[in-house]
Amino acid sequence: MDRLWAPWRHGYVVKPEGEGCIFCLKPAEQKDEENFLLYRGRKVFVLMNIYPYNNGHLMVAPFRHTGDINKLDSDELLEMMEVVQKCIRILKEKMHPDGFNIGMNLGRVAGAGFEDHLHIHIVPRWNGDTNFMPVLADTKVIPISLKEAYNLLKDGFD
Repeated sequence: MDRLWAPWRHGYVVKPEGEGCIFCLKPAEQKDEENFLLYRGRKVFVLMNIYPYNNGHLMVAPFRHTGDINKLDSDELLEMMEVVQKCIRILKEKMHPDGFNIGMNLGRVAGAGFEDHLHIHIVPRWNGDTNFMPVLADTKVIPISLKEAYNLLKDGFD
C-alpha cells in the first residue's frame, strides 16, 4: 500500500468543526494568522481555503452574512471585485501562476459548501499542475504548507 504523508493537515482532520458560518466566525475571532485571514477591507475580507485545490486558493467574502448576490449593495460588489484584482496581483507576484480559476458556487446544487454566505474563489493554476497523482490516484499534492503560503502571501497584503 502506498502512503502519502501530510502531517501538517492533522489539525484539520481531528479538530471538530464548530457550528455556524466560517465566513462570520473567522473574522469575528480576531485571530487572523491562526484562521488564515489575509486581508480586511471595509466591506470584504480574504480568507485562505484550508482545504485548497491548489496552493494559494483564496476566498473573497463580504463581512455581511448573505448567500444572495442580489442582496449585495454597490459598495460590497465593487470592493469584492477590487479585492479579487488585488489577490490576482499578489498571487502573480508571489506564486507566479500561469492562470486562474475564479468563480462563485451559488446554492448547494452548484457546489456551495457554505451556501448562506457567498464568496468568490480564486484558484491559481500552473502549466503542468495536473500530474499522475490526481489522474491515477485521485490525489492532489499540495507542495507547500498552509502556513508557508500564508506567510508568503500576507507580505503582499501588508
